[in-house]
Amino acid sequence: MADTKHTLVALVEDKPGVLNRVASLFRRRAFNIQSLAVGHSEQPGLSRMTVVVSGDSAVVEQVRKQLDKLINVIRVSDITEEDIVARELALIKVNATASTRSEIMQIVDIFRANIVDVSSDSVTVEVTGDEDKVESLLELLRNFGIKEVTKTGRVALTRGGTQ
Repeated sequence: MADTKHTLVALVEDKPGVLNRVASLFRRRAFNIQSLAVGHSEQPGLSRMTVVVSGDSAVVEQVRKQLDKLINVIRVSDITEEDIVARELALIKVNATASTRSEIMQIVDIFRANIVDVSSDSVTVEVTGDEDKVESLLELLRNFGIKEVTKTGRVALTRGGTQ
């Protein structure tokens, strides 16, 4: 079976060492974490962790079950096959001269992104969207020269009712 991207969402206790235990499990299984995002959840004292990994579905399911058994892990779901809302955020610092600034601003507008900082030789763009949107904007802005880029990991929720 082919390796595919899997999105795992874990509800974990907001305590020291939880992230380390989760990352250690992936390390022991020789899984590369492609994306990791952790933040407070709607429940006090609990955090939601979104992990994106590539792998065979059966192996990822074994890892999911092992994650579910870890101390401080409340619940783990593989939402890969679910109808989800997934987003990433990127900050992109782009070379900008007087002659290119207008073109950069037009591209940013097309992607409904925002310019969050301007200097004499660069602009910093903030874009939020699915992975394809973020990557497409990055590709267009490369023509101007990227000075710096940082991206969050994927965050995801299932659509409709709660998981």
